[in-house]
Amino acid sequence: MPGRDGAHVQRTALRREEQGTTGLGGEIAIPHAKTDAVTAPVVGFARSDQGVEWGSPDGTKARPVFMIAVPEAAAGDEHLRFLALLSRKLMDAGLRCSAF
Repeated sequence: MPGRDGAHVQRTALRREEQGTTGLGGEIAIPHAKTDAVTAPVVGFARSDQGVEWGSPDGTKARPVFMIAVPEAAAGDEHLRFLALLSRKLMDAGLRCSAF
């Protein structure tokens, strides 16, 4: 991950999660952080066969989890572009079934 401090990114994402879940439902979560601990936008991916409780509105556990981190300076446009693009792609049930 580009940047200086992965632990800081994690703490920032957890603080964001306290404001409201980033569990989308459909077994997907997209936690995100706006922090200068990264020097460029970055996306991480993890998959859990058992699922992780994420507080999703439909009650499903997250199996694929996509972590987005963007520098504070790029937080507005870049952050929203990443979220929108990823969310649109993940709404395709065929893609989700074949990829995860």
